[in-house]
Amino acid sequence: MKKILLSLVLAPLLLVPLLALAQPYPSKPVKLIVGFPAGGPADIFGRSLAQGMAAELGQPVIVENISGVGGVLGVDRAAKAAPDGYTMVINSASPLVIAPYSLSKIPYDVKKDFAFITLVVRVPEVVAVHLSLPANSLAELISYAKANPGKVNFGSAGSGSITHLAGELLKAEAKIDIVHVPYKGAAPAVLLGHIRSGKLRALAITSGTRAPALPEVATTGEMNYPNVNSDNWYGLIMAAATPPEIQRRVHTAAVAALKSKAVDEQFAKVGGIAAPGTPQEYAAFIAAEQAKWSKIVTAIGFKE
Repeated sequence: MKKILLSLVLAPLLLVPLLALAQPYPSKPVKLIVGFPAGGPADIFGRSLAQGMAAELGQPVIVENISGVGGVLGVDRAAKAAPDGYTMVINSASPLVIAPYSLSKIPYDVKKDFAFITLVVRVPEVVAVHLSLPANSLAELISYAKANPGKVNFGSAGSGSITHLAGELLKAEAKIDIVHVPYKGAAPAVLLGHIRSGKLRALAITSGTRAPALPEVATTGEMNYPNVNSDNWYGLIMAAATPPEIQRRVHTAAVAALKSKAVDEQFAKVGGIAAPGTPQEYAAFIAAEQAKWSKIVTAIGFKE
């Protein structure tokens, strides 16, 4: 009789951990790492996405800025986080596409350590010049640069960034000698504001299609430089071992957020275009970007 009573007492206790495991995802706030400082474009896109996803997930999505090594530190933190769906990271091209070829060693394996959720946003790049430069078109800029080798500087968001490599791509395609001047971070909203105010002159968009923010500016493809094609972009990834059902839940929430009017409007303020897609499409996109930019990294001998 005592054995029977003991079994009845213990049975409810054994159900406690099983009930805890059965809690639906997410049952607590989710962390979204941004691998760049607050206030920059990655931070703006990340916070807009976080707000949209929070509404879909029914839990707060808290942004944490972990900057350093061009986004590598933030991505590494997400790769090594518990694969439970409560840590994800918004990444740029730098840590996944450029760092594997420009750094002597990186702390993760791009192909093995990440679950690719979706491309988040594309940011069309623009070739713009100061009004003091005697160039009213891309052709005139190239002619001026050829006549003045080594005397024209081009700025970027930093060494090893997509904007840096886009400049190197233009150098190679146009066969001009222009000098790279890296800055710390990108500010598309500031650049766009200067163009609209007339302080800078926009010469070309380096995307496959014209930018909604500057529809009057032709693309490099329209100007006979189809290979000078470059968008800045950001995507969403998390630890590879995250259960598939949680990955699908995160993907559904991210896509819904990216298709919302609120997120679209926030992105547009800084020249971004929401670009949701499937995990398979994002993985293929990463592979294509690696194939493209690794050639430029190798050609210019860029190492950090």
